[in-house]
Amino acid sequence: MRIVIAADHAGFWLKEEIVQVLGAEGVEIHDLGTHSSDPVDYPDFALAVGEAVTAGQADRGILICGSGVGVSVAANKIPGIRAGLCHDTYSAHQGVEHDNMNVLVLGSRVIGPDLAAELVKTFLSARFTGEERHGRRLRKVKEIEEKYCK
Repeated sequence: MRIVIAADHAGFWLKEEIVQVLGAEGVEIHDLGTHSSDPVDYPDFALAVGEAVTAGQADRGILICGSGVGVSVAANKIPGIRAGLCHDTYSAHQGVEHDNMNVLVLGSRVIGPDLAAELVKTFLSARFTGEERHGRRLRKVKEIEEKYCK
């Protein structure tokens, strides 16, 4: 699985931790920045991850900011992105299984590195069930997206 990851300055330290964890497990990961704790604008990184995922350059993405809210809001503006802010393992796997979530969002000021690593592993191991009820709901989400992207 190809993963793309990015964070703003508030999420930089947690991104670095996650890159190390995934690298040790042999996951193919492309780090889109930021590469320091110098202040940056989170929408730039949400856009980079979202575009990489929708272009097929990565199978899934991971975004991190201080709360997780900013990058989540920004990423979900990109058609085809289903970003979920998760701070528990249930949401990390259920978001993929039922909602075909393709971007995991974490808040570096909300959770620590151990939980973050567990959430990332849970997210990456989960698979969309493809059940009819979930497909039907996702089609409705896509219809909403299409209606407002004209």
